[in-house]
Amino acid sequence: MNPSAERPATSTDVLPVTPGDIEAAARRITGHVRRTPLLRLPGAALGIHVAEIWLKLEQLQRGGSFKARGMFNRMLALPIPAVGVVVASGGNAGIAVATAAQALGVRCEVYLPENSTAAKRAALAALGAAVQVQGATYADALAACLQRQATSGALLMHAYDQAEVVAGAGTLAAEIEHVAGLPERVLVSVGGGGLIGGVAAWFAGRTRVEALEPVGSPTLHAAREAGRPVDVVVGGLAADALGARRIGTIAWPLCQRHVAAAHLVPDAAIVAAQRLLWRELRLAVEPAAALGLAALACGAVQPAAHERVALVLCGANFDPASLNTQGAA
Repeated sequence: MNPSAERPATSTDVLPVTPGDIEAAARRITGHVRRTPLLRLPGAALGIHVAEIWLKLEQLQRGGSFKARGMFNRMLALPIPAVGVVVASGGNAGIAVATAAQALGVRCEVYLPENSTAAKRAALAALGAAVQVQGATYADALAACLQRQATSGALLMHAYDQAEVVAGAGTLAAEIEHVAGLPERVLVSVGGGGLIGGVAAWFAGRTRVEALEPVGSPTLHAAREAGRPVDVVVGGLAADALGARRIGTIAWPLCQRHVAAAHLVPDAAIVAAQRLLWRELRLAVEPAAALGLAALACGAVQPAAHERVALVLCGANFDPASLNTQGAA
């Protein structure tokens, strides 16, 4: 199966998140999250041969990533027990849950894998979360989290595979359209699929949505090749942020219906794009947030010259010292 093949919709599809769910989420989280800026540039400003590049600056979101949208949405939509909430995370989801919990006065416990960064652990501690480091990978941390939730009765917050979380993520796509209309193409980083699920649910085939993954974390790419979600070995540059082992059950049907293609991007291109965003625009973003520009710059995605291409700069929870470009090409 060609992982970049078009996926025509069928009339019998029943999708887990709809534009109506996203509109409800937007109303619910208003006043709790930021409407982040949309920076519109000529493609030439970043060396890309397209008419415009639109940068949705979600690295400026509360908690440093888009994930605050979904976590606030779930916590505001559901009753929260006295014991609070619990989540497993590579870092960004945990920070988003801890941010929402602190704002809403809720106890928060976060399970992290050993490959989570020191910067993310420090951010969680500063937010007052109880941090547990369990296992080598996100999947290990999730298993420990699920065991804890079963015994404590806390509200489970999943990093990407809950309808409220995906709908919350979709609110950033609604903001893009409300500010600037429909671009010809939207490029979205994928880990477990919460972000691309929400973006795909909002645009719903009205523009071309494409998925981007580091070569070392190909959850959606592998699923499309297999025709179903499958486990992958996770590694490489962006594994701490895009470290899910398998595409989520919420995102999978949304991607099958509304995502036109899935592309793999090499680590070297991601690093170069991350540094370019800093050098040219002084935008400090984590590697996962640079995939869109990396895909354009290395030719993994090749839009037509007339296109306006939207990129989601999804987070900034990383060590900014890594942006030192000494010796970089």
